[in-house]
Amino acid sequence: MADSQMGKDVSIALEDGYSDSKEHVYLEETFYILSKKNSVFRVRLTSKGLSLTKEAEGKKKEQTILLRDIIGSKCMRSKRRRPGASSCVCSSLVGSQQLKVVDENSGDLDENDISAYLYIYAYILKQSRRTLKRERTTITLRFRSYDKYEDNNKEAQKWRTTLKCLIAGRSITSVPPPNDKKLLILLNPKSGPGKARELFQTKVAPLLQEAEVPYDLHVTKYAQYAREFVRTRNVYSWRGIVAVGGDGVLFEVLNGMFERLDWQQALAEVPLAILPCGSGNGLSRSICHVYNEPYIPQNLTGPTMALARGKTAPMDVVRIETKTKIMFSFLSVGWGLISDIDIESERLRAIGSQRFAVWAVARLVGLRRYKGVLSYAKIKDVSNLPKPKQPFTLSHSISQDGALDSPDAEAFIDCDEHAEVFTSAANGKHQRVDSWYSVNSRRSAFFSTRGSEYHSVTSDGSELRSPVHACMHGPASHLPSLMSQLPSHWVHEEGEFVMVHVSYQSFIGEDFLFAPQSQLSDGVMWMLIIKAGVSRSQLLSFFMNAGHGTHAEGDNDHIKLVPVSAFRIVPEGSEGHLTVDGELVEYGPIQAEIFPNIVNILVPDNK
Repeated sequence: MADSQMGKDVSIALEDGYSDSKEHVYLEETFYILSKKNSVFRVRLTSKGLSLTKEAEGKKKEQTILLRDIIGSKCMRSKRRRPGASSCVCSSLVGSQQLKVVDENSGDLDENDISAYLYIYAYILKQSRRTLKRERTTITLRFRSYDKYEDNNKEAQKWRTTLKCLIAGRSITSVPPPNDKKLLILLNPKSGPGKARELFQTKVAPLLQEAEVPYDLHVTKYAQYAREFVRTRNVYSWRGIVAVGGDGVLFEVLNGMFERLDWQQALAEVPLAILPCGSGNGLSRSICHVYNEPYIPQNLTGPTMALARGKTAPMDVVRIETKTKIMFSFLSVGWGLISDIDIESERLRAIGSQRFAVWAVARLVGLRRYKGVLSYAKIKDVSNLPKPKQPFTLSHSISQDGALDSPDAEAFIDCDEHAEVFTSAANGKHQRVDSWYSVNSRRSAFFSTRGSEYHSVTSDGSELRSPVHACMHGPASHLPSLMSQLPSHWVHEEGEFVMVHVSYQSFIGEDFLFAPQSQLSDGVMWMLIIKAGVSRSQLLSFFMNAGHGTHAEGDNDHIKLVPVSAFRIVPEGSEGHLTVDGELVEYGPIQAEIFPNIVNILVPDNK
């Protein structure tokens, strides 16, 4: 049994690290490991993170768990032992799997253990062979300086509250910062290979539980469901809107927001986000690229941490006009080869992103050419553009007084009241607790929706639609009407094209680094032009180099990448595909212009 003055225990595997003596220290304690004689941990909670110094046999080892890698914490109590088990509290520390802890309000508590346990959850960036990845780490602090559990718990809660304030970027108080607003999560179960539900349940929900981020999950039931939802609901009641699926779900959300009369205020106060569960996942891949966040397909740790931390950054949007529609885009506009591959490979969506590579081979064999006129306003110097706004931490909306301003919305606030809804409470029980000594990633996490509120669809299978005729709002165009003459300084190219593809993000797919220089908010669209006459070997080299962003480098008369601020495509004939953010639009004249800093998007806290 440990000496009574050895008041606290800690278990964690330390690696080489460092601590900054100039950082502000909020809390500092000394902890002991009973199973290792003369091992002392000095733990400090600082403005930088959790600083740990191990002292053993005259040697020191230091590590700092960065604040931006810590997702949340929870106070626990030890679990009641089985009859016949050892009555010595400290003996459970000898074996790594013996000590069990449960939630504070559990009915299975060990009343003989007066200790309070603080679990701190972190996802630390670590080098794995050639790439970086996040590894789940659980730091466990045992508080037992006092003779009563209430006093030990008070000390643990002080650490927990301070940590929550630091994570939230709030002033340190004795009361945890409020977390009264939920995330609105719109999940498309048919995105990509159809694994969005499973990925959310196993990858996203457990992390949001650890971060104590409440959410409302709505599963989409039909095309344009997400669009109608954000157009007709009081979006100010949520702290952010998250699209779970492919880029198409966010395309619906974005355009639904622009169909609101209060679009400008809504987009300013309610940030958007995407969790990549589709085939292309271009925007999510681009965000990770810009913010140095590891991107691993079907591993949603980084994007989910962005939801929990609440850091936002501005993003450009592009206003697009066709003969019959106006829409807004965040990713790309395509005509020709890449759009053909995107649309025609839909029949292979069950194999995920591999469908694009398979269909690219087919399209290279049967190469098509398209006649038309391409016009664009070229940006002469991309280095002289205005700098993007700096990211900021999301704050709570105080406008609207809980009321929706759109006159069309009032009658349809509950237009999908029978839809499938899951509700996660901020103080809900954690469904999965790791072992006492766990400091490594759990590879088989599982989250159950048991205890969540659930409403199934109507029994007769009816699909509810909003009868409101939507009207597109948004910023006014600076361009002439679609059929009018363009300004004289525009560049005009007429002839046959294999494709024209315009992107405003760095990636248009998980493995396609389209525009390496692109930022989320730089006011630039990158137009890739491939003219007829290009050889199949050149196109094959183009696709092979796309993963490295070198597809448009070198001296090539047929392939070029041009920075533009606006463009117009007028194809001849009626055969071909035009896509916006991977969605098929009517074939015919189309023009677009970029509007900087219109949308706020949730981003990783790594840059």
